[in-house]
Amino acid sequence: MTDWQPLATSLAEQLRLPPAEVRATPVYGGDINQAWKLELGDYEFFVKLNRAERLPMFDAERAGLEAIRRSASLRVPEVFLTGQMGGHAFIVMEFIELAGQADASRLAVALAAMHNCFNDRFGFCGDNTIGSTAQVNTFNHDWIDFWRRHRLCFQLELAARNGLDSNLIDRGYRLAEQLDKFFATYQPRPSLLHGDLWGGNQAADLQGNPVVYDPACYFGDHEADLAMMELFGHPGKRFFASYTEHFPVDAGYPRRRELYNLYHVLNHANLFGGGYGAQARRMIEMLLV
Repeated sequence: MTDWQPLATSLAEQLRLPPAEVRATPVYGGDINQAWKLELGDYEFFVKLNRAERLPMFDAERAGLEAIRRSASLRVPEVFLTGQMGGHAFIVMEFIELAGQADASRLAVALAAMHNCFNDRFGFCGDNTIGSTAQVNTFNHDWIDFWRRHRLCFQLELAARNGLDSNLIDRGYRLAEQLDKFFATYQPRPSLLHGDLWGGNQAADLQGNPVVYDPACYFGDHEADLAMMELFGHPGKRFFASYTEHFPVDAGYPRRRELYNLYHVLNHANLFGGGYGAQARRMIEMLLV
């Protein structure tokens, strides 16, 4: 965006801010959107930009952030404005100064509080995105059907369209037919999930409060969030010790963890290719045993 004044004017009118000099500074780190720090005098905002047609992605992000905010658990940036301007879609939110990773125990307690916010069905009030991939959240009373249809098979259908290994896809569909075996003695409840809770989407503010952002929210099995936290690292024993005090973790979680993370690995294979397809195939073969 070359002219920030119209957006600054709309923001100032909505928040009733006094006239002030506008300054925009790029923020680096993301790979889907442009990110900027927007300053209106003494007020600071975080702005993400994308193509104008990607506005539904930002509206969905706003819905997720507001759902987490209403849960009064984890801190999220407050969203002030979404819309289109200057050929771009935008989302304007609170600029939060971050100070590294959150304390494991504080993060665990806050996350458990969010997961203890339940719904009567699995899904969400609207579809959103996981990375830049569409994520379907049509409400469903049946978790196994929801996961089969809107998570595993959705990614397998994308894989077929993207020309991924046909054997991977065939074996993936065979796994989809066997999902019941992972839930023979376990019935998840529809917990509010962040949905994309890898290490890059969590931090602490200057007061040490856990902060999360870039959600792909829906109501689902709380284990799906825990699994994502272990996909590219591990939150540590202190995290799980604190978490289980507030939300018990079923003994079958380690096996379902691989099932839930298969969704994200397939998504990476569809987005980036490379070795993710082979990783997904290995995961499928392990889960089929």
